Amino acid sequence: MISPASLALALSFAVFAAPGAQAQSPDTGFFLTGNGIGNGGNLGGLAGADNHCQTLAQAAGAGGKTWRAYLSTQAADGAPAVNARDRIGKGPWKNSKGVVVAKDLTELHSAGNNLTKPTALSEKGEVINGRGDTPNRHDVLTGSQPDGTAFSAGEDRTCKNWTSSTQGTAIVGHSDRIGLRDDDASKSWNSSHPSRGPDGGCSQADLRSTGGDGLFYCFAAN
Repeated sequence: MISPASLALALSFAVFAAPGAQAQSPDTGFFLTGNGIGNGGNLGGLAGADNHCQTLAQAAGAGGKTWRAYLSTQAADGAPAVNARDRIGKGPWKNSKGVVVAKDLTELHSAGNNLTKPTALSEKGEVINGRGDTPNRHDVLTGSQPDGTAFSAGEDRTCKNWTSSTQGTAIVGHSDRIGLRDDDASKSWNSSHPSRGPDGGCSQADLRSTGGDGLFYCFAAN
């Protein structure tokens, strides 16, 4: 039988230990997934990606908000396109350390946003590997144009609207805003280049071959 003194000590320890498990600050509104779903560009559609954001946020102590993946889809099978920018609320958004990455949608989609390698932290507050690190994981799935809107129907830019790891390609951004070329496009956080690889562009191996890991951005929409 546990003595009252032992029980009190255990409860006291639990109270002091609990805060250490909370990686997020109370007003966290943005993170880059520390790990992907693991099936290349097949995220289970927007619903599966949103659930991944919510699950990671919950584990990090920020599950009391509605989290949305920053992903666009293209018009297909009678369904309209979805713009990533329309899914994530109006801002401002802070990372897990309380640093503002953008105050609103206009700033987020401008060169003046504060989204860089040191600020695009994971849900655990960790810096994600970028160009020059091993392995490089800076390719982030978005399927979006620079202004956060979807691509027109036609050439696939979203791995079949995030349901395929065998067909199509995906537009990715660079979370560290570092590119191979000295131009703005290759350094874009949300629209740097299409995925590519030996399987076409949407398998996990394809994403890793060009510096990615199937990661994506998550924003608190409320």
